[in-house]
Amino acid sequence: MSSSQEPATVSQEEDTNRLPATIGCPAIADDIDLNSNQYYLNRELSYIQFNLRVLEQAKNSQHPLLERLMFLLIFSSNLDEFYEIRVSGLKKQLGFGRQRPGPDGKYPQEVMSEIHLQVRMALQEQYRILNEELLPAMATENIRFLYRHEWDPKLSLWTQDYFRNEVLPVISPLGLDPAHPFPRLVNKSLNFILSLEGKDAFGRDSGLAIVPAPRALPRLIKVPAHIMPEGDNFIFLSSVIHEHVEEFFPGMKVKECHQFRVTRNSDLEMSNVEVEDVASALQGELHLRRFGAAAKLEVGAGCPPELTNFLLERFNLTEEELFRLDGPVNLQRLMALFSMINRPDLRFPPFSPGTPPALEEGNCIFTAVNREDQLLLHPYQSFIPVIDWVRQAARDAGVISIKQTLYRTNESSELVEALSEAARNGKEVTVVIELRARFDEEENIQFASILQEAGAVVVYGVMGYKTHAKMVLIVRRENGRLKRYAHLGTGNYHRKNSLIYTDYSLMTCDETLCSDVHKVFQQITGMGKKISPELILNAPFKLMKGLVQLIQQEKQVALEGRPARIIAKVNALTDPTIIKELYCASQSGVKVDLIVRGICCLKPGVPGVSENIRVVSVIGRFLEHSRVYYFANNNYSLYCSSADLMERNLQHRIEIAYPIMRKKWVNRIVEELEMYLADRQQSWELQADGSYLKLSACVGDPAEGVQMLMLNGLATHATVNR
Repeated sequence: MSSSQEPATVSQEEDTNRLPATIGCPAIADDIDLNSNQYYLNRELSYIQFNLRVLEQAKNSQHPLLERLMFLLIFSSNLDEFYEIRVSGLKKQLGFGRQRPGPDGKYPQEVMSEIHLQVRMALQEQYRILNEELLPAMATENIRFLYRHEWDPKLSLWTQDYFRNEVLPVISPLGLDPAHPFPRLVNKSLNFILSLEGKDAFGRDSGLAIVPAPRALPRLIKVPAHIMPEGDNFIFLSSVIHEHVEEFFPGMKVKECHQFRVTRNSDLEMSNVEVEDVASALQGELHLRRFGAAAKLEVGAGCPPELTNFLLERFNLTEEELFRLDGPVNLQRLMALFSMINRPDLRFPPFSPGTPPALEEGNCIFTAVNREDQLLLHPYQSFIPVIDWVRQAARDAGVISIKQTLYRTNESSELVEALSEAARNGKEVTVVIELRARFDEEENIQFASILQEAGAVVVYGVMGYKTHAKMVLIVRRENGRLKRYAHLGTGNYHRKNSLIYTDYSLMTCDETLCSDVHKVFQQITGMGKKISPELILNAPFKLMKGLVQLIQQEKQVALEGRPARIIAKVNALTDPTIIKELYCASQSGVKVDLIVRGICCLKPGVPGVSENIRVVSVIGRFLEHSRVYYFANNNYSLYCSSADLMERNLQHRIEIAYPIMRKKWVNRIVEELEMYLADRQQSWELQADGSYLKLSACVGDPAEGVQMLMLNGLATHATVNR
């Protein structure tokens, strides 16, 4: 099809993402309105449910002890990001007076109140797990966290020396008076508020002071073996500062000293107009992220009302946004522990990801892909062949060009090195780096600079649309003609994440599929009229429309009285149009199985609406991240994708869904999806009221969860679970 016949931009009337009149079909029953808010769950409250399932893993005695602690800390990390982005977004709506209800009918103020209530209960449970379960269990393993009342004279003397040599010289206490207004405190930083008695050398007696703990200081300090020779012993920086805080204020009495931490809005905003250089604009925004509007205040449990009220006033927060914690307020910083001790017996058993024989080290990957498409499932199968392929392409005399998208990659990226080498070797290298990948912006700017210095062409995608698609396109001269190869993935080009995230990788030289990848790159890097891929469903142009049509085709099969089935595995399902179409499919008799790791706004099991829909969530050692869409009665029945079923992915990002062409790979993926649906060891099933029910194993069920079954089946060396 000639591109000259297509509309120029996505804003034209002929936009292919504009849904036809048949989409959003009416319910089968006349008395059911599928637009009614009673059929939708709230997105934010659904996320809290997901994070509670993460927290439950910290209580699971089947997990090794340190892994339980890791789940506890992941809960903290998730909660921080939730307040930094989602809750801050709700607060902004309230600030602008935009009180519009969501599909579930709840207004922002109502949602905020429910969030704070549920989070308050969740934090109480989190610290109960820490104090009553994990810390005592770790003490039995000779890993101890010593609070001040547990210090013996020898340790007390050592902490005094540590304070005077390592802490006192780098901290600047801040007395509060008209000449010293309340300081601008960094997002999520550890701070102390003090009430003082007495006058200083200048006669000042404001009575209040702030002690900020610099980020350069470790929050967790290991006690030397000559002080405590048995086991691994740690003290918190907060305890050291609290014990010796009066040394900051000689001659004055510290009446109260309490730790606190404020979480701020961290969502970067860049106008799509009047930005000449997105990288420069983004660098300016990164600094502002540290000082955004406050969203949550955490204080130690004993902080008195007069001090908390003072802090709430300074941060413009309400009592509802105050959380009292029975332990360190910066709990996430406990992640430093894992690099400070060597206890493999308390971690998940190590494993080596499997590698198909054709992709083993030393083999020509071009030859392997020429023979047949290669499919990998990370982390059970290795991500290294993907890196090796780009390395081989960088050094292969026949390779003319390499194009790649980068959304997130690891700190010292082997792929960035390989792409840089390819550019230095005279290849045409084009890299689409998404600078706005949340919390990886600064690193991506650095990678862009490295690639540009090597001679690669770096572009930042399309303003207003994050480039989230995962693609590599290699053009190679073979036997006098050019041949295309492509890697397509559901996850990021991040080697470390590939060891903990589940994702599919497809390596192919299918002419039509590779031509489609080329067209998508053209749309991103160039300018011109819309180019329509034949097989790939790409957002923001074809993905929404294509998925809806696939759902409707399955529905039509069911209406004809034939078996019909849809399986989708995603991270999140929030898009109202997709939900409505799935409801219609269910009403028509389609069996719909959804594997949704996190947020799900669809209500399963509602009589007359979603009786044929089941939703499960798998939480375990690995983060379920792959997106797969299966339609039992379509020519291309199975698609892998970079996109979740969310409005942002389907309409406001550059995403792809690509068909799996070989029947054997389709069969394999469907078999793996069925394993998820059959799992009763690490699965939770969504109920119509929005709660999740932990499934229990039945007689005859596998003794291992689906992730362990995958690990044992695909990894080369895996220790059976303990």
